[in-house]
Amino acid sequence: MRPGFARRKRSAWRTALSVVLVLLLLPYALTPLYAVVNPPSTLMLWRLATGQRVERTWVPLGKIDPDLRLAVIVAEDGRFCSHFGLDLTEIQNAIDDAEGFDDVRGGSTITQQVAKNLFLWQGRSYVRKALEAPLALWIDLILPKQRILEIYLNIAELGPNGEFGVEEAAKRAFGRGADSLSPYQAALLAASLPNPVTRDAKRPGPGLRRLAGLYQRRAASAPEAAACLRPKRQVP
Repeated sequence: MRPGFARRKRSAWRTALSVVLVLLLLPYALTPLYAVVNPPSTLMLWRLATGQRVERTWVPLGKIDPDLRLAVIVAEDGRFCSHFGLDLTEIQNAIDDAEGFDDVRGGSTITQQVAKNLFLWQGRSYVRKALEAPLALWIDLILPKQRILEIYLNIAELGPNGEFGVEEAAKRAFGRGADSLSPYQAALLAASLPNPVTRDAKRPGPGLRRLAGLYQRRAASAPEAAACLRPKRQVP
């Protein structure tokens, strides 16, 4: 092998490794910025890049109905206020319930979903899960719980035709903003989160209505699930 060719090959490998390293570290550098900057999701960017419809109106957490915030926590991540980005109890339950290693899919927290939506890709993948877990720990360390939930509620896909975030979802489904939903409407949106294309809160089928009713009852009996979102009392 000629020396010039060998040097070019080593240089190409170093360049490729540098690019991979930058891509891996970029989410960790961007996370502190998202404490003040309202980010898009990778799915939103992909849809925009491919000419598909994207509708999103950012609303601060304080202007999102408390019933909706609680319903989402109850539906998606009941221990959101107490874990550190990963819910080890839910992960263990997912492992115990799985018939084999290939069936271990559950246990994702809201923070993990924020990591996926902001920096990774959709679909099931062990590679994605491996990247997602440390990112969730980092996000939980850097951002307060209120901001994590605010980001999630504003970037989650919540409609069948490019609607993202609770504001656009509430307007589409109920003709009103995310600040004025009934407990049942809030539960319907929360129940549609896993797949808003097939679980349409505007035209809910019997299964979605039953699930919404379940989340509504759970939210009514577990208001402490959202304790970390309440304003802290000022010490006189």
